[in-house]
Amino acid sequence: MCGFVCLWNVGDEALATSMIARIAHRGPDAVQVSRLPNRPVVMAHCRLAIIGPNDGAQPIYQTDDLLVVNGEIYNHADLRAILGPSIFETASDSETILHLFRSGQSRWISKLDGMFAFVLATKDRIIAARDPLGIKPLYVAHMGNGRAFSSELKAFDGVEVDKIEAIPPGSLYDSRDGWRQWYRKPHGAATPEPGADIERTSQELRLVLEEAVAKWMVADVEVGSFLSGGLDSSIIAAIAQKILTDAGKGPLKTFSVGTEGSPDLVAARRVADHIGAAHHEYAFTAQDVADNLPHVIYHLESADVDLVRSAIPTLFAARLARREVKAVLTGEGADELFAGYAYHHGYVDDPRALADELTRSLGTMHNINLQRVDRVTMAESLEARTPFLDRDLINFAQSIPAAWKLCRTNASAAEATGATTEKWILRKACADLLPADLVWRKKAQFDEGSGTVDALKVALQKLTGIAGPVSRTEEAALYEAILRKAFRNPDRILQSAGKWEADRVEALPA
Repeated sequence: MCGFVCLWNVGDEALATSMIARIAHRGPDAVQVSRLPNRPVVMAHCRLAIIGPNDGAQPIYQTDDLLVVNGEIYNHADLRAILGPSIFETASDSETILHLFRSGQSRWISKLDGMFAFVLATKDRIIAARDPLGIKPLYVAHMGNGRAFSSELKAFDGVEVDKIEAIPPGSLYDSRDGWRQWYRKPHGAATPEPGADIERTSQELRLVLEEAVAKWMVADVEVGSFLSGGLDSSIIAAIAQKILTDAGKGPLKTFSVGTEGSPDLVAARRVADHIGAAHHEYAFTAQDVADNLPHVIYHLESADVDLVRSAIPTLFAARLARREVKAVLTGEGADELFAGYAYHHGYVDDPRALADELTRSLGTMHNINLQRVDRVTMAESLEARTPFLDRDLINFAQSIPAAWKLCRTNASAAEATGATTEKWILRKACADLLPADLVWRKKAQFDEGSGTVDALKVALQKLTGIAGPVSRTEEAALYEAILRKAFRNPDRILQSAGKWEADRVEALPA
């Protein structure tokens, strides 16, 4: 996991050096600036060494090609075997991108399985691309006749550019051939096909999920897991612990945060005890929230109220985890795949509309929750991994009828969270992993279950000097004021920042 800057047709090494310095938190293990010989192409990279830590330095320069990558390619071992191990010069997963490109296959990028953003420069062209759902960020700015690319918006702060745009998820830019949308989300199914078997489907879902977790645990360093005590993170942690146990390793290190006595802390302890994890927790206070709010907003690159609220506990969890590990598993994506949000209950009698909404929301994750997870964990030099967003799991989950994800239930029944039950088939598929009352525990938002909402109320009063409740409008104004103070070009950040209201995938940049 890393951060990078690329200047194409802008051969300014000093500028690249200053830009990478602003995002050096993404990769504290090494910083390197390289130039493509005899070309105005400069790349800068800051590295968090996860795979191939001894020889995976970037930018990768081989035979007049220069490459920078952020992310992980989980099928890199298979790709090496297919492409021929002898052509590789390092143990880094990132090098597979270079050799896939050189293979000349028309859809070479579709062979990559993982989370990634990269820029590849040859003597006469440049290629930039992003993973299917935009788990890893990538921005491009016009700079005269050239272009500048970066992993975060803050790298452009104070730099003279014409405009900044996010490269959309699942897309590729080639200076020779133009734009391609190389990945398209599978559309969700609404109702069961004739003969569909819910028991077999739930069993297969479990197998696909276990395979995804195993794949996303691949690393040359220890991988831990966030554990809120909610369904999604608990399932991931339970499967991860089982994988470690079967391999004769472990225990899994788990990390939970919340205010003292908060529901999440209590539930997370129970889960950790049940699965045999090595559990770590941190109880934060209203003063902690007040002290860290500017840090959260600066790194989040957004002043959106809902994003900031959910980013606060993420920061404390990331900070706690980074003391022990370099990478963690998270439960992001389960709500979008299996109908886990409160507003989804309004679709209970219209599975077609629910399936459409789940498909739509998958396409907006890059600008909302995935932005939060990436920016806040990387602020602490921690890699966050999202096995629910494995491409094979997405394909399978989208084939499951929405009517089996959210359904009407007997509120007093064992397999129910109320009159309508969210994520029903996911719960059923993983019911044996956890105590029944935790499997069928009703969902609480991270900022609510962790106690962030109450702590934030006190923190906002401290920061604003308002004696009574701080309104949402006043809260939003405070966040924007903090962001404006943090950046030299705050309007540029605000225009590009993620927002919960941004419910569409951007058009391809011009």
